[in-house]
Amino acid sequence: MTNLDLTLAPKTNPVDIYRYRDGIYAVDLLIVGVVSFDLFNWIQDHPSTLEQICQHFELARRPADVMVSLFAAIGLLKIENGLISLTGLAREHLVRSSPWYLGPYYASLIDRPVCRDLLTVLKTDRPANWGSSKGLKEWSKAMETDEFATQFTAAMDCRGTFLGQAAAKAVDGGKIKRFLDIAGGSGIYACTFAAHYAGLRATVYEKPPVDQIARSMIKKRGWSERVDVLAGDMFQDPLPGGFDAHLFSNVLHDWDVPKVEALLKKSYDALEPGGTLIIHDAHLNAEKTGPLPVAEYSVVLMHSTEGRCYGVGEIFEMLAKAGFSGMTFCETAADRSVITAVKA
Repeated sequence: MTNLDLTLAPKTNPVDIYRYRDGIYAVDLLIVGVVSFDLFNWIQDHPSTLEQICQHFELARRPADVMVSLFAAIGLLKIENGLISLTGLAREHLVRSSPWYLGPYYASLIDRPVCRDLLTVLKTDRPANWGSSKGLKEWSKAMETDEFATQFTAAMDCRGTFLGQAAAKAVDGGKIKRFLDIAGGSGIYACTFAAHYAGLRATVYEKPPVDQIARSMIKKRGWSERVDVLAGDMFQDPLPGGFDAHLFSNVLHDWDVPKVEALLKKSYDALEPGGTLIIHDAHLNAEKTGPLPVAEYSVVLMHSTEGRCYGVGEIFEMLAKAGFSGMTFCETAADRSVITAVKA
């Protein structure tokens, strides 16, 4: 880790390795839709809005939104002017009256632990635990413990050594002087941005005990002279001032809309005039019907956190509501992308 060259990219593309991990719960959600809800048979007779689906099946909106986006991305549902109906693929293979109906083929898998988790999340909107471990606190509370915070931060850190470079290259960072990485975990993104832009000094803003983990990992990388750490709670405390760029990297997808809107407003209020907000994440398209790898990843987030993957249009709307303008979108690596906005 020491003095790792954070501008050195791998010779091979690990996108498929990311997708196997990120999409691991998608098939369980399809099993739940086919078997627990008999969703496709119902929609065959009742083309509906998302709200009507939630009402009929007694589902919470956030996880139902994730489910509909996944099935649309697979090619089983189509969404036209808010009305959700079946595609030909679903009518032939997931409707009971069809000679090619595959419902029984999925039924034998309904007792998988993650299927049970997802059914509970769909009904209650309460996230399960990572890997369905019943011995853990929910994710946001577990992050306050040293053991889980260390494990989780290490997982995100190894991902960031690849994703961070693509994120840094997607923005014009040459004019950034003071860079705040909000909920920056290990500091891998702050260090990577500093590696790409010589005039940039970065601060990682993190909640204890992750702030101490970040200090240690930044020191091991040899970046302590240009990357420091400030302890604070992004929800409870005002964001520090004096920064001309903010970064939310893989942060907003952990939270539901009210908390995302609150974070964006805090960023707008704290940024220097003319400052840039950078959102690095996995984003659905404006219609929220794909890309499929992002819709699959959203299932993991729906299962284990309070959030999901947001559509580009949703993020743009929330940014405008917070006061930002000049929004841009750029695809980066491993199904991630960067959205930028400016505080006028």
